Amino acid sequence: MTVPATTGARPARPVSAPDLLRTGLRADAWSTAVLGAVLLAGGERIGDPLGLPLPWSVAFGIGMLAGAVVLALIARRRPIPAGLGWTAVTVNTVCAAAMLVLAFVDVLPLTVAGKVFMVVGALVVGGFAAVYVVALRRSARSGGQAGRSSYPTGRRVLGTGGGSSGHRDEPRG
Repeated sequence: MTVPATTGARPARPVSAPDLLRTGLRADAWSTAVLGAVLLAGGERIGDPLGLPLPWSVAFGIGMLAGAVVLALIARRRPIPAGLGWTAVTVNTVCAAAMLVLAFVDVLPLTVAGKVFMVVGALVVGGFAAVYVVALRRSARSGGQAGRSSYPTGRRVLGTGGGSSGHRDEPRG
């Protein structure tokens, strides 16, 4: 006698556009903060293997920590204004392009490991930008608030997507 196996797993619920954007922003903020702290605290130790001069490591670390704070603040907004989502896309795209320039143009005396570090970093940063684009476009296609402005101020916003009721939060103030 055979008994059908059951895993008890529930079917996956599709991730809403606001949830995808918020999760991406949070992950980006945390990873940016960690790398910024590593560049600040370990700049002398990682400088030689990467070929990254200490002043550049400190500047990158400070910039990354500041960027992480901004990303975290955007992710906390309920709802997230679509303009801030598109700003994150733009900034991440520019940062990814800058990392590729640093990897392939002799601006810094990067070692092979340093160039690989920059290319991998550009791919990660570009990946976050791609996640944001998917979330913002998904919201626009579904008729979400990011797709059209429904408020007198003309602001485009994404709902919170946190509840199962399907209701979106109204913008504050």
